[in-house]
Amino acid sequence: MAAVMNNRRYANQYASVHTESIVEDSSPHALIQMLMGGFLMQVNAAKGAITRGNFQDKSIHISRAISIIGGLIDGIDLENGGTIADNLTRLYEYINAKLFQASAENSLEILEEVSDLMRSVKEAWDAIPEEYR
Repeated sequence: MAAVMNNRRYANQYASVHTESIVEDSSPHALIQMLMGGFLMQVNAAKGAITRGNFQDKSIHISRAISIIGGLIDGIDLENGGTIADNLTRLYEYINAKLFQASAENSLEILEEVSDLMRSVKEAWDAIPEEYR
């Protein structure tokens, strides 16, 4: 049992260092892509937890998704982003509100809605030409 715990700790330390180096080497555009991808993974994990009836894991994954949305909101340049920045902020705030609702109601439908919204934003973000990133 102790060997398993040590291996898990070493794996977590490696993952942490690996993640830190990826973040340090990434452009702001790529970091936003990673956040969006992470959001989608957390929402999918929350949907799986609800399906399994594991409401503790659901809460953990939704909390992480909410935290990611907070990071995305923090990254918006409201001074220079104009209408797009304002609209994106409102969309992220809507997603956050829906995440709280989904958690309270254990709603797969609401989680699917926020996934669809984020996928649409991510597709547009991914389509930005390299010279504008």
